[in-house]
Amino acid sequence: MDEYQIVELVKDRYRTGSIKAVHNFLLNDRTIISDESYENSYQHNPSISKQVIGYVDNDDSAIYVYTLEFPLLRREFVSSAYLYKKGYVITEDSPFGPAPLPNLKYFIYCVTSDIQYEFQDRLVIELVDLDVVANNLNLPKIMSSVLGPKLLSQNNIIEYFEIYEIEKQVLSQELFAGNTWEDAKDIVYRYFDGKERELSKEVLKISAAYQQIFRPYRIVYNTKTWQPVLM
Repeated sequence: MDEYQIVELVKDRYRTGSIKAVHNFLLNDRTIISDESYENSYQHNPSISKQVIGYVDNDDSAIYVYTLEFPLLRREFVSSAYLYKKGYVITEDSPFGPAPLPNLKYFIYCVTSDIQYEFQDRLVIELVDLDVVANNLNLPKIMSSVLGPKLLSQNNIIEYFEIYEIEKQVLSQELFAGNTWEDAKDIVYRYFDGKERELSKEVLKISAAYQQIFRPYRIVYNTKTWQPVLM
């Protein structure tokens, strides 16, 4: 499947109401299953972890415009997803399941709104390549500095304090036109939702950095016609 086919597949699951809120797994046979179904299947068939090629994160309760314009600033799951791809498992409250996901390639983030406002009938889907994003976020270097000589063959468990430190270092980088992740999120929120239009030049710079870092394949659908539209 190419990127367009994957995004269309996810859109069709939305259209039929057959996708779970929040956490889902895309398998190489074009199946999308919930995290509960995945974990239940894993108990009987551990090899299912090798069939996972995409993680589909579904936010169906967006209340801010900026989350539709810059969806991936809302989620810091990319670090965890990449750790699973590289062979690690997180000990506590991980949405990625009980085993590494060696063939995980895509992170797919979907945003819709459940309130009455101008973009209520929009579904935004952004798909990114985990390797591309990880390299642009300097994740391999950060992982090495935090995990040190930990060998996968001996211990692939990531403790809570380790993932916290990795995510803290990722978020603290000034990659968004000289802004950290959280500062960039605050600026685009103030522009789109706080109506601070004097921030337009800064938002344009952040937008360019966002595109460079994530390189998202993005389609916006009208949920009444299910056709691609502009925002």
